[in-house]
Amino acid sequence: MKQSKETALEYTHKWLEIIKEKQTPTTEEADWIANESLYNFREHFNAGWLEYRKSVTLAGQHAAIEWKGKWAKIEDIYGRSYIDWLGGYGLLSHGWSNPEVIEAVQSQLLHNPMPSQELIDPLRGVLARMIADITPGDLKYSFFCGSGTEANEWAIKLAKMYTKKAGFIVAVKWFHGKTMGSLSMIGKKDYREPVGQLYSGPVYHVPFGDAAAVERQLEICETIGVGIAAVMMEPIQGEAGAIVPPDDFWPRIRAATKKHNVLLIADEVQTGIGRTGKMWWVDNWGVVPDIMTLGKSLGGGVMPISAFVSTEEIWQCMMHPNPFIHTTTTWGNALSCSAAIAGLHIALRDDFPKMAQEKWEYMMKKLQKLVKKYPEIYESISGKWLLIAQHFRSAEIGYAVTAELFRNGVLIAGTLNSAITSRIEPPIVITYEEIDAGLKALKKSLKTVSESLKNSIKTHLESLEAIPPQPYNSDKDPLKKMRKNLSVK
Repeated sequence: MKQSKETALEYTHKWLEIIKEKQTPTTEEADWIANESLYNFREHFNAGWLEYRKSVTLAGQHAAIEWKGKWAKIEDIYGRSYIDWLGGYGLLSHGWSNPEVIEAVQSQLLHNPMPSQELIDPLRGVLARMIADITPGDLKYSFFCGSGTEANEWAIKLAKMYTKKAGFIVAVKWFHGKTMGSLSMIGKKDYREPVGQLYSGPVYHVPFGDAAAVERQLEICETIGVGIAAVMMEPIQGEAGAIVPPDDFWPRIRAATKKHNVLLIADEVQTGIGRTGKMWWVDNWGVVPDIMTLGKSLGGGVMPISAFVSTEEIWQCMMHPNPFIHTTTTWGNALSCSAAIAGLHIALRDDFPKMAQEKWEYMMKKLQKLVKKYPEIYESISGKWLLIAQHFRSAEIGYAVTAELFRNGVLIAGTLNSAITSRIEPPIVITYEEIDAGLKALKKSLKTVSESLKNSIKTHLESLEAIPPQPYNSDKDPLKKMRKNLSVK
């Protein structure tokens, strides 16, 4: 592509005007934005994304390009409205454009957006103290980054620095992110195989929820002299399909890691900040991990921010002898910290855990009735609180249901590469009216898919009836040879 300063300036000037625009675009403007967005994704970002986005393949004549959102609803550039049952995979617990979070960020923007690197920036310390106040046990120190995978990546680094060991025990189908360290721990070949050689230290995968398997692996590693730095787990497997472990799983692996002097890392990136009925999922069992990672909704759905948190004892290797052993230029900036402070304040004040519990109970009663009504569509429903998964009989059926939901104005998605399971992970602030509207759309979608399945079976049976019966020919009987070989002389 030929370099052109003039073209870049002209193009960015037009987009800056669009960014400043407060009104929904005219149809002509919306057409231009949609066409430019598709072209830019296809030619300069990732054309493969367009094939997986229902907003492109199922939106009719014009792709659905997001424009603005409020609480649990989002509008595209054509003014089409959608109820958000996806919640940005847990990012939007506070809803779209939460006004209190936005106000905090806008106010901070008038002071300073980024750190000087020399003067002390107060909000970083405020947020770290706030997290120490609300996380389990003696977790005390935090470092801030921008995404869940970074938090997990650096939790891995911290565990290695503290223990001076290289091994990790993780779960099959586990998802912690796609940077190299997190990817090395991931339990799915779809992401591991294309990259080739990953982290060189020993990584052992065990079935999720199987405490005995974790205990056995720790025993084996101790017996053969392989040093294990940490056992690292998601409290609920999110991307694998909202898989909830047995009640004794976390207490048992906590006891086992203490027995073998191994750290326990809890990845609360998706489950934390009230989504799973407690502020942190590990609070359900009174388990205190050695390191915990946070992310997604930590920024109140407005700014990207994540964190890894640990104890004063473990954090010593981050402070001495080199307090700059782990730093970044931009993360922990004042804008992200202001969003997180506001977001945590809202979650605590409004009791997000209680809201998640009550809305889950309301939804699950109705969802379970639909599972019983449509056994040809559903395998099961799993999950806990507002991290729910619909398990379908096939990926094709799952895609048909999510596609119909999109047509009926509800956003939902499969677990990344497969539609056989789709997550329901709405903003915690979703209203009961919006839940009911989503359930109504789901019922309509299931009815459509069910009728389609019945019609396809009927068509298949009719096609079989159209084939005239053939006279029996013993020479063509596929069992004849088998009978001959099995005959007793």
